[in-house]
Amino acid sequence: MSKPHIPRRDFLQTAACGATGILFGSPSIMSAAASTTLKIEEPVHGAVLNHRHGTQDQQGLKIRVAGQAPEGDRVTVCGTPATRQGNRFQAEIVLRQPETELTAVADGSAGRREDRVRVVWDRNSFPRYRFSIDDNSFFLRDIAARNYGSLFDCFYLAILRDLHVKYGTKFTVNIYFTTADGFELPQFPDRYRSQWRDCSDWLKLAFHAWANDPDRPYQDAPPEKLLADLDRIAEQIHRFAGPESYAPPTVIHWGMTRQEALKPLYDHGIRALSGYFFKRNGHWDVNYRFDDAKAEYLSRHEAWKDFQSGIVFSRVDLVCNTTPISKIPTVLEPLSQDPNLAEIMDLFTHEQYFWPFYVNYIPDHAQRLDTAIRWVTEHGYRPVFLHDGFLGAPV
Repeated sequence: MSKPHIPRRDFLQTAACGATGILFGSPSIMSAAASTTLKIEEPVHGAVLNHRHGTQDQQGLKIRVAGQAPEGDRVTVCGTPATRQGNRFQAEIVLRQPETELTAVADGSAGRREDRVRVVWDRNSFPRYRFSIDDNSFFLRDIAARNYGSLFDCFYLAILRDLHVKYGTKFTVNIYFTTADGFELPQFPDRYRSQWRDCSDWLKLAFHAWANDPDRPYQDAPPEKLLADLDRIAEQIHRFAGPESYAPPTVIHWGMTRQEALKPLYDHGIRALSGYFFKRNGHWDVNYRFDDAKAEYLSRHEAWKDFQSGIVFSRVDLVCNTTPISKIPTVLEPLSQDPNLAEIMDLFTHEQYFWPFYVNYIPDHAQRLDTAIRWVTEHGYRPVFLHDGFLGAPV
């Protein structure tokens, strides 16, 4: 069982590094272009760190910085001498700002070498969870067709409301513009606006994609296509539910986009995106087309910041529609014991499995959500929206 890292007591030298506003283009996670003679290996560039990664008090977060350097070189980290053992070095550094540039300098017979990484301190972090639901369209079509007196006459929204009442859960519901049978968002009435507004503190609507098909619609699409679809759906959410109910997208359909789309997405208000970051047929997938090293890192860590775009990426921890009730605790328990995965539980499912007419309908789908949410609640996790503050924590 993994435990939170506590810096070794023999690392007596500590220092505080300063914040920086510089965006680096060269440092990357285990970049092949990085120096082989001096390299900061821990933490990585873009690491999101919290109290589980060191010792935190009112002064800051004390972390260990470690890496490799030529034997015999004098190494400093943020100006503080590092402890050496062979070609390894390490030092304790105190983070005092939301973002910090860590600079290692090696001086030796071959001259002076330097390596830098930039890290994020989640200063006000606390155990929290978010719940995101993808592929939504059936419930909107159902309400529009049946002309319910209340949104919650739709059994699907009633399930979400009951879970909110029971556990305080907040849901981000990611929607399509259209369904295969021709329903489109402009057909959804605006007469429920006040009801949407009244529940907007726990129920948000967000863009997911134009439609369910084709698969991977934005994997190779130009950013202009993705942004146009996002704007059209955002316009409709504002029309029928009001601005209070709109949330920036949390998951792009299939979790795949061209890299050049990320900065425009940030400019559209997106601060956090979730993905699976897992291997499929030997290749990393649902990873927003990041390289293998970054995808592998995110497969083992709950968050990582892409400084080039400004977006923080979150690893999905549990997908309810693929996890039987009996397996949910066995998935969540080890995550809660891993300091790199324990602070934020990113819970997830898909709408279609709630509906009896769907070919892969799951009769106990609602119970799966209840089981997952009950588990995180009983283990001290609080519900958040990832777009609020920094991954749901105050800034």
